[in-house]
Amino acid sequence: MGGVKRVSTATAADATGTGTGAARSPGSAGSAGANLEMLRSHNAALVLGLLRDAGAEGISRLELAERTGLTPQAVSKITARLREQGLAAEAGRRASTGGKPRTVLRLVPEAGHAVGVHLDRDELRVVLVDLDGAVVGERCEELDLGAGAEAVLGAVCGAVRGVAERLGRGTGAAEGGSGVAEGGAGTGSGVLAGVGSLVGVGVALPGPLDHAHGVLHRVTGFPEWDGFPLRDALAERLGVPVVVDKDTNAAALGLAAGGEEGAAGGSFAYLHLGTGLGAGLVIGGTVHRGARTGAGEFGHQVIQLDGPLCECGNRGCVEVLCLGAVARGDVAEAARVLGVAAGNLVGLLDIDVVLLGGRTVAGAPEAYVRGVGEVLGARARREGVRGGAVPVRVAPRGERVVAEGAAQLLLAPLFGRGVG
Repeated sequence: MGGVKRVSTATAADATGTGTGAARSPGSAGSAGANLEMLRSHNAALVLGLLRDAGAEGISRLELAERTGLTPQAVSKITARLREQGLAAEAGRRASTGGKPRTVLRLVPEAGHAVGVHLDRDELRVVLVDLDGAVVGERCEELDLGAGAEAVLGAVCGAVRGVAERLGRGTGAAEGGSGVAEGGAGTGSGVLAGVGSLVGVGVALPGPLDHAHGVLHRVTGFPEWDGFPLRDALAERLGVPVVVDKDTNAAALGLAAGGEEGAAGGSFAYLHLGTGLGAGLVIGGTVHRGARTGAGEFGHQVIQLDGPLCECGNRGCVEVLCLGAVARGDVAEAARVLGVAAGNLVGLLDIDVVLLGGRTVAGAPEAYVRGVGEVLGARARREGVRGGAVPVRVAPRGERVVAEGAAQLLLAPLFGRGVG
């Protein structure tokens, strides 16, 4: 792509760089869902998470106190501030065992929104989700990741602006006092600055990359992106907080935050087979990124010494073998190779479930589930694994799983869910 231009770091943007940090820079100041100091609070995240779990039926303050371990007085203060900011509302009254009926509260899903971007090698998918994670807007278009930084950034900003238009403009950062003007990346006057309920934008793309600082490394097949500060470049243009992570990590986070396998303290691997091959790992209910945010480079484990050359520079990687079989139309062989690699992962981490996703899997889901399952089953029988083989399933949410997970890079920390 001939010269990806490195832009200078514009702000002290580390606040949006980690799972917990994303919660510290949620949105523009005048919006219903963007009280920065409120969302910094771990206790508020606990309460918000329970409000979301309760759904439309709501939950009482007494129940919130019992489940969080907070005092009734603390819960009353938190819920009062949440109601003031428009994040919570009364959902009626419920009979109690004694005394007057209890008022129950519910989350207001439309009080906040996040944009999730799946920036693939050849496609751009953007979704707008509310606080419940429900998709309320979507765009999908072709994209060439090798077209150059200006073209790619322009396409992302255009698509994000397109899905966010329905939110309209809020009162803006100038009036709020504690909004994005204090939050690091995303401050200033970008195309989305002042959009009322927008928490921010999450961007997921192939790795490897530095999640903590939003800087790309040598994306397989596109080494010219090495060192590009994507997070800061987009935050400067958009004017809202931006978080960047690998596509597989984003998908895994979205699955965990949405209550899928592993969300309640378990573990699972999400294997994504599309234009490349990678893994997102959830261990103990949180996404495992590793000390250098490099965990999950599943596709570049070598399983055939002196095998075909991979674009990463190694030979015999799972990715080159699997994609080679896909290119030949040999789905059974692609599934077998994927199963061998999944077996290595299961043996190493002793995970509970393997979830499969990505465009290639979507083209023949039953074949991939069957092929991977057969390899894992044979391995479990040889090793005498108690309880049998680890189950294999297709991940829910189809081709939107990465984009929806990218939105959760902003939302999950607000609810204290699935962040690592």
